[in-house]
Amino acid sequence: MAFKQREGGDNDKRPARRGGRNKRRKVCFFTVNKITHIDYKDIDLLKKFISERGKILPRRVTGTSAKYQRALTIAVKRSRQIALLPYTTE
Repeated sequence: MAFKQREGGDNDKRPARRGGRNKRRKVCFFTVNKITHIDYKDIDLLKKFISERGKILPRRVTGTSAKYQRALTIAVKRSRQIALLPYTTE
């Protein structure tokens, strides 16, 4: 069983980047501000990392390091448990 060869020979599936500008690498908010402990009672800080729908934002969006993302997740879940943060928005 032979497969047909496509004409054109261009194997690139992604379009070429236009404008020549590279995205700036995100830096960890906690590392930059020298925050070592994420407190579950600090609602203003935790709200920065929660979407409008009440979900915890992923690392690729916020730029936090893996260590602080895990601590942030625990803090958000803890504050939801004691009703400082909502599980969802209405």
